[in-house]
Amino acid sequence: MQKVRQMLRRLHSEEGAVTIDWVVLTALLVPLGMIVGTMIWGETERAGDRVADYILAQTVLVPDN
Repeated sequence: MQKVRQMLRRLHSEEGAVTIDWVVLTALLVPLGMIVGTMIWGETERAGDRVADYILAQTVLVPDN
C-alpha cells in the first residue's frame, strides 16, 4: 500500500514539468523556423534576381582620358 502512495505522489508531483514544457516548445519552434525560412528564401531569391537583372541592364558611361 505504501508503494502505491509513493507512485501516486510521484505522478502528482510537478517536478521537471517546466523542463518538459521547454523541450516541447523548442521542438515546435525549430520546424516553424525552418518553414518560415523556406518561405522567405524563395521570395528573396526572386527579388535578388530582379535586382541583378536591373543592375546588368544599366549602361555605364566611362569618361575619356
